[in-house]
Amino acid sequence: MVTKINSLFFFLSLIFLFSLSFAKTPSKPRAFLLPVTKDASTKQFVTTISQRTPLVPVKLTIDLGQRFLWVDCEKGYVSSSYKPVPCGSIPCKRSLSGACVESCVGPPSPGCNNNTCSHIPYNHFIRTSTGGELAQDVVSLQSTDGSNPRKYLSTNGVVFDCAPHSLLEGLAKGVKGILGLGNGYVGFPTQLANAFSVPRKFAICLTSSTTSRGVIFFGDSPYVFLPGMDVSKRLVYTPLLKNPVSTSGSYFEGEPSTDYFIGVTSIKINGNVVPINTTLLNITKDGKGGTKISTVDPYTKLETSIYNALTKAFVKSLAKVPRVKPVAPFKVCYNRTSLGSTRVGRGVPPIELVLGNKNATTSWTIWGVNSMVAMNNDVLCLGFLDGGVEFEPTTSIVIGAHQIEDNLLQFDIANKRLGFTSSLLFGQTTCANFNFTSKA
Repeated sequence: MVTKINSLFFFLSLIFLFSLSFAKTPSKPRAFLLPVTKDASTKQFVTTISQRTPLVPVKLTIDLGQRFLWVDCEKGYVSSSYKPVPCGSIPCKRSLSGACVESCVGPPSPGCNNNTCSHIPYNHFIRTSTGGELAQDVVSLQSTDGSNPRKYLSTNGVVFDCAPHSLLEGLAKGVKGILGLGNGYVGFPTQLANAFSVPRKFAICLTSSTTSRGVIFFGDSPYVFLPGMDVSKRLVYTPLLKNPVSTSGSYFEGEPSTDYFIGVTSIKINGNVVPINTTLLNITKDGKGGTKISTVDPYTKLETSIYNALTKAFVKSLAKVPRVKPVAPFKVCYNRTSLGSTRVGRGVPPIELVLGNKNATTSWTIWGVNSMVAMNNDVLCLGFLDGGVEFEPTTSIVIGAHQIEDNLLQFDIANKRLGFTSSLLFGQTTCANFNFTSKA
């Protein structure tokens, strides 16, 4: 009898301990988020992450295609968990670095250590790059269930690049570096996915307002915006393409592009095909051509012949509406009162980017709210720029930030596809409508 009682007690104790252990196991996060604001002065999109030990807030400009996170290590970088990445290490090799600093002049400090992997941080806004020490440190982000913010979680060893203070020139006030969301092993989305075992995807939703916040989600959907709309259900998908040659302003030989390319096959205005040289829409072996998406170019840039064809077709479709004197940097402008108003901006012809191939096509439609730019209280201009003559620009079409505001874009890196919604205004919501304050 005693043996049976002891066995029963032992069995019940195991159940209790297992239950206690299970209760203390933290639930796995499904996603993380960052708030995004539009800087009123520079029109750059900025966010803040917590980095280092002890954690400090670091304000960063977002660059969708930049290969990694880089920060100013020259002034005020203090962290007990900072670790330089050694030459020849796995993180160094995966970053595709082509340089090593064997001996740094000066005492050991963040950004200056012997036998460290070196990379090339780049500032798009001043078109300048420098050498920088690759390092690792702690990063903390807020988790989310897709509807509300949740608790903060930290991870060790997020790879980033140390840059000199001078590389901050041209960035928004208070910014200490650039958050690179590029498609590569050391890109911030892939590092978070590996660290927290969340899906290798992220979604950006940039607000057009300088007084409200947009959002970036890392990980799985849903993406719920007030008044309770799961925007992920509105996504339409098209393949993400890989450019074999880097399209960054600085890179090591052999590096592929970390920008996100999509397969635009034609352009339509008011449903009519714009006559362009479609060979420019293909990515060549030497990395030219194609269509990429950018958060650092404020407006869409088109190769000159594409730009001329598009503006000609746009003007023709509004032949009965008188134009006004152009306002730099744009060439096609109208009086605001001469254009009607709709739920998705001014009543101008929609511009369709036709995506895919003959077997499966879809269209990303750019409505008036994203095609027109208010220059003052009276004048609106077509927000597309001449990007240069054939084969002078690296990329034929660069979709700029104004054209993606209040559109949710999901970059599904693992499945090599882009999900897009076109304007959220059709759904009576905006990118400013994520609930950052309420917690269920």
